[in-house]
Amino acid sequence: MDLKNEWYTPACITDPLGPFDLDPAAPSGDHRRIAAREFTKEYDGLAQPWNGRVWLNPPFSQPLLRQFVHHMAEHGNGVMLIPCRGFDTAWFQEDVFGKASAILFIKGRVTFTGPGDKRGGHPPIGTLLVAYGKDNADILGRSGINGAFVHL
Repeated sequence: MDLKNEWYTPACITDPLGPFDLDPAAPSGDHRRIAAREFTKEYDGLAQPWNGRVWLNPPFSQPLLRQFVHHMAEHGNGVMLIPCRGFDTAWFQEDVFGKASAILFIKGRVTFTGPGDKRGGHPPIGTLLVAYGKDNADILGRSGINGAFVHL
């Protein structure tokens, strides 16, 4: 597993937020499906059309993070999990603060899973969930995921 770009999101994060129609940055290999359709890096989710309600746990490295966040902001329907950093960057200001409906700053560090839902690691920084669209903001606010919820 590429620990920088292939984090498997645990069910305790996605289950309260689902169901989802598309996961455009799904991990390769053996993993729990989060959405009805998914694109792995082999199918380049940035080059594919996005339809419906999207779950996005993008690669955390640049420039992929910025590109996926921008695509999600343009799509405008779904929830994404991103690292809690870069608030001062132009892409974060425009595509998160400028277009998102809500943010949930997750309390503590998310423990990601590996192939077969085996316990994995956690990133060296916190993470946050970003909702695009009123319905997704409402779902995020009612999710029960521990953290600070902010309407934008």
